[in-house]
Amino acid sequence: MLPLALIVLQRGAIVAGSDRSLDQGRSPAKFDFLRARGIALFPQDGSGIGDAETVLVTSAAVEETVPDVQAARRVGATLTTRAELLSDLFNAVPRSVGIAGTSGKSTTTGMVGWLLRQAGLDPTIVNGAVMRNFVAPETPFASSLVGGGDLFVAEIDESDGSIARYTPDVAVLNNVALDHKSIEELRRLFGDFVAKARIAVLNLDNDETAALAATIPPARRLTYSLSDPAADLLATDIVPAPDGIGFRVRDAAGGSWPVRLLVPGRHNVANALAALAAARACGIALDRAAAALSGFAGIRRRLEVVGSTGGVTVIDDFAHNPDKIAATLATLHDFPGRLLILFQPHGFGPLKLMREGFAACFADHLRPDDVLTMPDPVYFGGTADRAVTSADIVADIVARGRDARFFPERAACGEALLALARPGDRIVVMGARDDTLSSFAEDLLRRLGA
Repeated sequence: MLPLALIVLQRGAIVAGSDRSLDQGRSPAKFDFLRARGIALFPQDGSGIGDAETVLVTSAAVEETVPDVQAARRVGATLTTRAELLSDLFNAVPRSVGIAGTSGKSTTTGMVGWLLRQAGLDPTIVNGAVMRNFVAPETPFASSLVGGGDLFVAEIDESDGSIARYTPDVAVLNNVALDHKSIEELRRLFGDFVAKARIAVLNLDNDETAALAATIPPARRLTYSLSDPAADLLATDIVPAPDGIGFRVRDAAGGSWPVRLLVPGRHNVANALAALAAARACGIALDRAAAALSGFAGIRRRLEVVGSTGGVTVIDDFAHNPDKIAATLATLHDFPGRLLILFQPHGFGPLKLMREGFAACFADHLRPDDVLTMPDPVYFGGTADRAVTSADIVADIVARGRDARFFPERAACGEALLALARPGDRIVVMGARDDTLSSFAEDLLRRLGA
């Protein structure tokens, strides 16, 4: 919601808002940032809804029972959703790049935005996470950038089905895997999304996107891969490093250029290929784009090193579904050191939907000396089916021979990790939808130092 608020504010609207996190005292720095930009903040009790001239924009997490929604209906205000507003802004420009997929959207969006900015195209960018390249004292929460050109880059979410509203000029689809919806529904949503685009950028290393690529005429697609020589862009000579990863990108004509990323992991090589393909679809030469990627600083909470003390490193990461978790663990296991993990699920619904996926992922990717701790999912209010809990996932993982421990409260997980930590270990804080995970990771580092 914050990126949209900043965009419509800059375009001349009067903006105010409410948030459960504000009422609960969470993330005060973010709300101070909004106030400093002239955005009025109200309790989520309906008091911010004045009259019928108001337009109430809600995220997918805001239910009909929330007092603001009820107040808007009473006074005859216009109600719309985040997805509707974002898609209206996105579809209104002549050139747009939409980045979709189960994993890697935020990083790829940041990479695409960075490449287009470096090429002087001045895009507007809306991301689901903070882009480190655009963080400055006046923009500490740089999840959006308002450009002056006719180009709009956005991370497109499929979880609520709103992806169907977008008509991209360039559609990037990183991968398709079980997350919020069934595979059958995802196939339909993603298939319709790329079918509307002038150019579709597709990953041949994912079975679902590769199958989709086979249905699109070659003139309307750009493909990429870490292994398939038939791809339009192929990564070769991949060399992991503690502070990033290097590779060469080869195009179908046989040209080859070096790329050095400041973000680690083979999954980021795939993200980089997607971004390079999108940049090419926007008219940027591959050699120029490959060189510019070396300046991409990454995304907040994507394998972000919080700090090290006493030989223990604390890492903050957004991984929250099996594919993302597997990518994080594989990247960290490229280098020595035991992993002590806190994974806070982002809801009871995802636990029920992905129970087997979570159990298999951790059982397959944890090493014998790694330790996983899990609290109950983050909960901000609203309805929730608690048929499956974190305790169930932990029991599944233990049954498969890995060290997993359940504590109802996150604080108890932290105590357990601190008690276990010794030089050479890496403490990894994983989870989504909860800004306080970052402050929790910072507190762990502080307590380790003490």
